[in-house]
Amino acid sequence: MARVDVVMPQMGESIAEGTLSRWLKKVGDEVKRDEPIFEISTDKVDAEIPAPTSGVLAEILVHEGTTVAVQTVVARLETEKGASIAPVAAAPAPAAAPAASKPTGNGFEDRIRTKSSPLVRRIAAERGIEIAGLQGSGIAGRVTKRDLEAFIESGAPAPAAPAMPAGLPAQIVTPAVAHSADPIFHAWPGDVVEPMSKMRRLTADHMRQARQVAAHVTSFFEIDLTRVSRVRAKMRADFEAQTGLKLTYLPFIIQAVVQNLKRHPMMNAAVSGTDVILRKRYNIGLAVALEPTGLIVPVIKHAEDLSLSGIAKAAIDLATRARSKKLNPAEVADATFSITNPGVFGSLFGTPIIPVGMTTILGLGAIEKRPKVITGPDGEDTIAIRTCAYFSCSFDHRVVDGADADRFMADLKKTLETIPETGF
Repeated sequence: MARVDVVMPQMGESIAEGTLSRWLKKVGDEVKRDEPIFEISTDKVDAEIPAPTSGVLAEILVHEGTTVAVQTVVARLETEKGASIAPVAAAPAPAAAPAASKPTGNGFEDRIRTKSSPLVRRIAAERGIEIAGLQGSGIAGRVTKRDLEAFIESGAPAPAAPAMPAGLPAQIVTPAVAHSADPIFHAWPGDVVEPMSKMRRLTADHMRQARQVAAHVTSFFEIDLTRVSRVRAKMRADFEAQTGLKLTYLPFIIQAVVQNLKRHPMMNAAVSGTDVILRKRYNIGLAVALEPTGLIVPVIKHAEDLSLSGIAKAAIDLATRARSKKLNPAEVADATFSITNPGVFGSLFGTPIIPVGMTTILGLGAIEKRPKVITGPDGEDTIAIRTCAYFSCSFDHRVVDGADADRFMADLKKTLETIPETGF
């Protein structure tokens, strides 16, 4: 008879903690190896965590909604069925921190409290909140995002920065820019109040930051996908017979995008201060809508190395696992260019927000048949039924000029409209 610790996993190099959002099993339940037993939420992704071994869930040490550091023991499994089951324990309290050294504010407890995640520090800076003045629930009093959100929702005045001990030299400190809090509205009789989920709050933070960082401009092109439609029709039966997967227009578009990003490197770049990083990897982020609500952007890494079939398989796999919470943080990181596809819901075009760390996002409108005027071989104009869609390209005007974006879109249009009968 033995007990096996279940720990909060390290979900990526930059992830220091996670929130245990939901237990999928209860004490006394039998579990199989690799069967999901709890869900976690991090700053990057929600994920289901599998059991490290088969057995019985004997103890739950961390309750739902609690944020803990990675490698914290959250539960224990009894490896032999029928073993005694311990009662549910409270989450362990952090060990007492060593006494602070002088001067005040430089001791272990103060340092660990202010060593919060980059997201927490950014939100605190935007709100003008001094993290060191908050009481944290993380390890050794570390302030978590949940702590910060609870403090903001309480409406309490922001804590002042710690007083400078006497005898220390004065320093010039530039205070963080304080943004006014979001307006508060009161529910009327009959209204239903639904708190935002963690994913919705993170999405809101990311969208707000993205709009504040980039100088957004959007350009629109109508693209004739009739030739792509014909090539897809020829390939579809064999592809679906071999893979069991549906062949959509998206892999053709991704492949054409990658080809043209190589010709227009500024569209596959990142802005770092006064520098522009021209990425030589082509990692394509694909926005995936979640049910009932939510949005996540898994990434096809090194799309330049994949065939059309490889791109199709990767896109379907990532979207499927995104909807079932099977992604890890590495699979939603390091995109260099993003694509969103509101056309699947019938939208004709939109003005998508450029994700932080990129200069461009492509929006795909609904693909539909339209009457178009075309010139025949004899030079005469005629009306024909063509398969078309509007593509929107939002770009960061700090570094991408309108002419650059339009040249990229014109080349993308040409690539898709002249695709060879055998494919790219």
